[in-house]
Amino acid sequence: MKTFAIAAGLLSAALSTSAFAVEGPSPKGIPQLDHVFVIMMENHGYSQIIGNPNAPFINQYAKSANLATNYFGVAHPSLTNYLETVGGSNFGVHTDNYPNWHNTTCLTNLATGVAATDNPPTGLICPIRGTGTDAETPAIDLTNETQGAPGENNIDGIRSIPAATNISGKTIADQLVAKGRVWKTYQEDIGPQGPDGVNVSDGVYTNLTNFAAITPSLPSVTSAGIVFQYAVKHNPFAYFQNIQEGTNPKLSYAQIADFGGAHGLFADLGAGIGAVPTYAFIAPNQCNDQHGRGNAGPFCNYDPNDDGSQAGLNPALIARGDVEVQKLVNAIHASPVWKSGHTAIVTIWDENDYSTAPNTNQVIAIVDTNYGSHGVTSNAYYNHFSLLKSIESGLKLPCLNHACDADVAVMSDLFN
Repeated sequence: MKTFAIAAGLLSAALSTSAFAVEGPSPKGIPQLDHVFVIMMENHGYSQIIGNPNAPFINQYAKSANLATNYFGVAHPSLTNYLETVGGSNFGVHTDNYPNWHNTTCLTNLATGVAATDNPPTGLICPIRGTGTDAETPAIDLTNETQGAPGENNIDGIRSIPAATNISGKTIADQLVAKGRVWKTYQEDIGPQGPDGVNVSDGVYTNLTNFAAITPSLPSVTSAGIVFQYAVKHNPFAYFQNIQEGTNPKLSYAQIADFGGAHGLFADLGAGIGAVPTYAFIAPNQCNDQHGRGNAGPFCNYDPNDDGSQAGLNPALIARGDVEVQKLVNAIHASPVWKSGHTAIVTIWDENDYSTAPNTNQVIAIVDTNYGSHGVTSNAYYNHFSLLKSIESGLKLPCLNHACDADVAVMSDLFN
C-alpha cells in the first residue's frame, strides 16, 4: 500500500490511498462546531455497558443522545488509543510506558520505526516530535499484550492498519493553536503540582513525593501506597515534546488542569463561554473512569474476570463510572456554553482492555449536541480516527495522520 507525502500538488492523489498521513484538507460533513468536549472512559466493551443495570444513566443517555453501535477502539493498550484519538496515530507506541521526560536527544519511535511495546518490554517513551513511521495495527495481536492463540483482537479482528511512513508528531492541540483557538485537557486528580514528571498521583501525593521529608516521620508510608487515581498514560498530550518544553505557552502544561481548582473543569464551565476552550479532553480518575485499581477498596477494585461479559465485572466500579458520566454531562448541560452556538459532547471508551478473541475492540461512542437530531442510532463502521476526523470537520481543521485515510468515515449521521 502506497504512502504519499503531503504537498499542494499531490493532495488529490494522496486522498485516494488509505495510508495517507500528516495533514490534508479539512474533512466535510459536520456542521460548524464552537465547542467540543471529549469524555474518555476506560477498559469496557460495548456489550459490557449497554444493557448493564449498573449503568442506568449511560444507557438512558445513549438513547436520548446519539449512539454509534459499530464503533471500535483501534489497538491496545490504553495509551495507544488516547494517542489515536487526539493525534490520528499511535506514533509507534503500543505500550503504557511512562514518558522519558524532557529527553530532547533520544530517538523517537517515529524516527526509528521501531514500536514501543509490552513484549518485548521497552523503556520510557521518547517525547514525540518530528515525522516518521508509526506502528502497524494487526487485526489480531499475538505478541504484545497477549502471546499466542487466540490472541487479542484489534479493531474488529478483521481489519488491520499498515504503518504509515510520514506520520507527523502532533495532535489536534497543535492544529487548534495554529488557528488561534484554545484547547485544554482536564485530568482528574492530577493534583496542584501539575503534570511535569508526574507519572501517577492520588491528587496530593505523586511518584515525585519525598515521603522521607514528611515530619513527624511516617516510615510505613511510601509511594507504593499511592492509589494511582491520575495516570499519565491517560494524558496523551504530556507525551509530546512541545508540551513538555512549553516554549509556546499555548502548547504547554498551562493547558492541563484538574477537575477542581480555580482553572479546573468545573470552574471553567461556571465562568462563562470565554473560559471554556474550543476543544476539551476530559479524563476522569481511574476509579471514576471504570478502569479500577487494585489497592483502592471494593468500590474501585478491578473487574474480577475480564472476559468481555457483564458477569465478570465489578458492579460497584460500573456504577461509579455511571455516576461520573452523569456528573460531567450535567455540568456541561448546565453551563452557559451549552446554551450558545453549536456544542458537542462525545463520550467514548478507550478499548475493550485485555479481553481476548473472539471478543473484539468494540466500544461505546455517544454523541450529544445542543442542536440537530437526537435519538439517532448508527450502525456505520467508525473508530477513534473517525472521531478525530469528525471533530476536525466541525472545527474546520485539516485532517491529521490516519484521520486522513480514505477508509476513515466522518460521523455525519451522529453529529447532524
